[in-house]
Amino acid sequence: MEHDTEDLPIGADLAVEGEAIADGPLTTEVGVNDAAHAAEAGAPGMPQLDPTVFPNLIFWLIVALVAIYFILSRIALPRIGGILAERSGTITNDLAAAEDLRTRASEAEGAYDKALADARSEANRIVEETRAGIQKDLDAELAAADARIAERTAESERAIGEIRDQSVASVREVARDVAAEIVSVMGVEADQGAVNEAVDRRVEG
Repeated sequence: MEHDTEDLPIGADLAVEGEAIADGPLTTEVGVNDAAHAAEAGAPGMPQLDPTVFPNLIFWLIVALVAIYFILSRIALPRIGGILAERSGTITNDLAAAEDLRTRASEAEGAYDKALADARSEANRIVEETRAGIQKDLDAELAAADARIAERTAESERAIGEIRDQSVASVREVARDVAAEIVSVMGVEADQGAVNEAVDRRVEG
């Protein structure tokens, strides 16, 4: 828009310039918006759903799958197989070591049982020998005690016999004296031999 500013006052000139400035940017913004709407209307949507790019997508998908297969078959799977083999070998070695330890434990248990049985047999033998020795000593002590008792008994019997013989002799003497005294008291003169014989018969009978 063109304005004749030669005959306008200063204020009118500023108003005309402002109008020109206001008309310019508005027109430009409207043009940009229209271009954006036109571009959106002509866009096909998501690129993945655009049939025109399917061959390209399929090609790169095949390339990616081949690369993944190559990586898995040449790098990852051999490493995984090696790790599994190593672990399998470790497990096998551990099982063999455990079996060896179990065998050793069984042998140690057998040796312990044998040693325990031998110790019990030795203890029983020692007990029997000790018991036999004690019984032998006891029998010897009992025999010695019996001998001492028999000797003491014989001595006691001899002493008792001597005491009995002495008592009998004393009793005879006393009986003879008493008999002779009784006969004398009765006024009878008795033969001493007859008195002694009568006392002996009485004592013995």
